[in-house]
Amino acid sequence: MKKFFTLRVCLAFAAMTAMSLSLAAHDGDKPDVEPSMLYAPLVYDNYAAQAPATAVKDKAADLYSLDAGDEWLQDAMENSDRAHQVRQRAMIDNPQLVAYNANRLPEAPPEGVIPSDPRQGMLTIVPAQVVVEDVTPPDAPVGPLHNWLHVFNASLQFTQAYISGNWYQGGENNLALLGSINWNCNLNQDLHPNWLFNNSLSYKLGIATTHGDSIRKYLINEDNFLFTSQLGYKAVKNWYYSAMLQFTTQFMNNYKVNTRTMTAAFLSPAELNVGLGMTYNYKKADDRMFTLAIAPISYNLKYCRNIDDIDPTRFGISADHHSKSTVGSNFEAKWLWRFTPNVMITSRLYMFTNYEYVQGDWENTLDLSIGKYLTTQLYTHLRFDRSRARDDDWNYWQFKEILSLGVVYRFATVN
Repeated sequence: MKKFFTLRVCLAFAAMTAMSLSLAAHDGDKPDVEPSMLYAPLVYDNYAAQAPATAVKDKAADLYSLDAGDEWLQDAMENSDRAHQVRQRAMIDNPQLVAYNANRLPEAPPEGVIPSDPRQGMLTIVPAQVVVEDVTPPDAPVGPLHNWLHVFNASLQFTQAYISGNWYQGGENNLALLGSINWNCNLNQDLHPNWLFNNSLSYKLGIATTHGDSIRKYLINEDNFLFTSQLGYKAVKNWYYSAMLQFTTQFMNNYKVNTRTMTAAFLSPAELNVGLGMTYNYKKADDRMFTLAIAPISYNLKYCRNIDDIDPTRFGISADHHSKSTVGSNFEAKWLWRFTPNVMITSRLYMFTNYEYVQGDWENTLDLSIGKYLTTQLYTHLRFDRSRARDDDWNYWQFKEILSLGVVYRFATVN
């Protein structure tokens, strides 16, 4: 009872003191009433040990010193200190009256606006629209712009592969070590919006130990060099008049298991395709890209350098001939979709026909990045070639699948 009486006396005295200090005469008898913290709910935030009045005064004099008179500042500081002391003493003597702890205060409601709509018959708070102004000064320096944009990937991976028995380059199911290099060099369309010039070079080399071969301790299960180039001039929107070039070959010798029969070698086979037509190019940031190239007029050259050790009919070339030239049509579609920063899928579909036979390749790669330098890839290659002899099991189809895990290095040039 005594404590409660003391609290009421202190609060009453503090309230009267704060009111008397905050009243000032304005316009005759109209007072100006300033708010006081003594009317706010008690919220515990800390406990401040009281220091001697002289020390507090000296410290305040050091922190707040004005060239002009500062009596008003000293009065305000003394009033604030007095109010803090009254609130602190009230919380110490009557902890049951403390409404909240500062660490457990409820969250403040989000800022919003209340639109006027009498038809709803109720008030709805709509989040306020935050407009971020561009604070970049107009004369801010711009970074260097590059005419050519480069993207380079190199990886070394352990693989598991399945290869159909009639695969045109040979090979067998195995576990292997696969190295690959991919380099894209494209003209910056931000600087040259009317031109399209994309170049891509890739090379894959896979070496595997062989258990079923008594002649060799290892075999080449993947050896593919591919270069593509597109040059175009804008026709309308995303369409370009374009010329396309594609060249593919391999570098290493490859043999059938347990034989000395060579199945592939450098420039055996090699294939060159040049076409004229239209190209559709679409790009959304760096996570979605699609390119479709259609060439109604296309020249195709198949070449086999070593016809003494390799049967050229495996590649659609007549026996005892090094090359075969045809004219027809082709198209190529490339698609890239980056689902997340660590998951990306790329696809390439290529087809050529001379109106007597059809040849096509469909390649898909699913790339799962694990951190910055680790990656897992699933690669599939479906091939259809009616220019070569029919296989009893796979007909004119060929298939290759590679699952790999390893390290990767990436480099890219931005605008």
